Amino acid sequence: MPHDDFPAGTVWLVGAGPGDPELLTRKAARLIESADVVFYDALVGPGVLDLIPPGIERVSVGKRSGRHSKDQGTIDALIVAAALEGRRVVRLKGGDPAIFGRTAEEVAACRTVGVPVRICAGVTAATAAAASAGTALTLRGAARRLVLMTAHARDDQPLDLDAAMLADADATVAIYMGRTAAASVAQQLIAAGRASDTPVLVVVNASLPNERLIRGRLSALAFLVETVGDRDPTLLLIGEAVRQRDPHVVRALPHRAVSPA
Repeated sequence: MPHDDFPAGTVWLVGAGPGDPELLTRKAARLIESADVVFYDALVGPGVLDLIPPGIERVSVGKRSGRHSKDQGTIDALIVAAALEGRRVVRLKGGDPAIFGRTAEEVAACRTVGVPVRICAGVTAATAAAASAGTALTLRGAARRLVLMTAHARDDQPLDLDAAMLADADATVAIYMGRTAAASVAQQLIAAGRASDTPVLVVVNASLPNERLIRGRLSALAFLVETVGDRDPTLLLIGEAVRQRDPHVVRALPHRAVSPA
C-alpha cells in the first residue's frame, strides 16, 4: 500500500544503485513496489528490475553514450504526462540521481506544471567500486579530496579537463563513463603534473556478477581499458587512495575474487 509520501500524481526520482539489488535502499524498494509506472534507465541492474511487481507498468527510457533510445525532452514529457493522469510515477535511475543523472531537468519539468516531485538517494558507482576493491576513496594524509566527474562531453566535444586541479596528488578522481576518454585523461593529467605512476583502478560493471577490477598506473590507463567493451559501464578511479596495499599486487579481478599476479 502506498505511503503518505507517494500520493497519486506524484513523481519520485529513485536511485537504483550500481546494479546489485542488495545495494538498493529500503526506501527505494518500497517506492518501486508502490508505483503505478516505472520509467527506468539502461544502467539499472536486471536484479533491480526483477523487484518491480507484476502489474506495474515498466517503460525503458534508457540512454547510453551514442545510443539514446529517447531524448531528455521526451523522457521529461512522459514522466509529466503519467503524473498528470494521476499515476504514481517512479523514475528509476542508475546510481544516485544527484550524480550525473540529469535530475535537474526532470525536477524542473515536473515543477513547471505543478507536479509534486521528490528524490530518493542511491548508492553511486564510485563508492560501490571502492567497496568491491576493498579500498577507500580517501586516505588520511594522502587523499583529502574526492572529485567526481564525467568523461561524457556535451555534443561529442573533445574532453577538456581542469587538469591542473585534478593533478593535485591529494585528490582521488572518480571519472564516470570513462572508457573512451581514458587515453585523453591520462595524457592531460600527466601533462599537468600528475605522476605517471599514480595508481589507477578501472572498474567495469561495478557490483554486478560480471564485475571486473583492473589495476595499474596512470601512464598505462589507455592500455588497461583496451579489453573493456563499449557497452560495459566503466568507472576510472585515480589516486593514492586506490593503491593496492596487499603484498600480492592484483592486475585484474573477477567479482569478489582475488588472484595474485
